[in-house]
Amino acid sequence: MLPSSSRMRRGEEFSTAVRKGGRAGRPTLVAHFGMREESGEPPLVGFVVSRAVGGAVVRNQVKRRLRHLMRDRLDRLPRGSLLVVRANPPAASARSERLAAELDVALDRLLRRRDPSRGRRDG
Repeated sequence: MLPSSSRMRRGEEFSTAVRKGGRAGRPTLVAHFGMREESGEPPLVGFVVSRAVGGAVVRNQVKRRLRHLMRDRLDRLPRGSLLVVRANPPAASARSERLAAELDVALDRLLRRRDPSRGRRDG
């Protein structure tokens, strides 16, 4: 699972990422990316899964799947970053491979916007 030290818990951290950060949407999820004032802190990741996704059991399954996927992608996030992953209703029935692919696309977009030199390829 995602390390406890990397989990977002405070409401103002969620607000900072959602309101002041960038956003990249996919059919199954939307990722919001922001930065904290203290850039030396480890990255934090939070998850939002509303009732529109499904009942409590389904919502918890989606959160667990997203936490598991983020564990392997945590090292891609710069220090001091805040990432909120919001699940859309199609996430409930999506296969893990699709969730992983869409999470990768969203992260790539957000990180490329933050550092445009990463997205350039010559040739």
